[in-house]
Amino acid sequence: MSSYGFELPLRLLLAFRMLIDELHSELARQGHPDIRPMHGFVMQAIGPGGTTAVELGRTLGVSKQAAGKTIDTLERVGYVERATDPQDTRRKIVRLTPYGMDALNRSARIFDDLRARWADELGEDRLSALESDLRRMTPGNPWRLDTPGWFGNL
Repeated sequence: MSSYGFELPLRLLLAFRMLIDELHSELARQGHPDIRPMHGFVMQAIGPGGTTAVELGRTLGVSKQAAGKTIDTLERVGYVERATDPQDTRRKIVRLTPYGMDALNRSARIFDDLRARWADELGEDRLSALESDLRRMTPGNPWRLDTPGWFGNL
């Protein structure tokens, strides 16, 4: 069977999409119906210590205004809260709420379950080989949180 060069990125994107769609379906079932795929990047970028809208925009590769709109959305559905920075009362910090942390913790467990399903289907050795090959072909740090900005610039 012959493959065309364009098929590789499409298959990788389809695999990503399948995993993310399954994650969000399960998150909705577990009490997080409002979380969207891009929110995961945002919540990871906010991290456990919090951040500002400017820093968030820089990390995500989007404008401060785009980051602010996303923060507004996440605040409205209860995943983040704004607070005054204890080091500088002029700054506003965005922090994950317990509900936001719950979503991230559940996501990690669901991803582990999804990986286990793939291992059952493909075999652990083949899945490990695939992961090893992807590590070899991609940069060392998989935490590219600027994907929202990258997609926005297409």
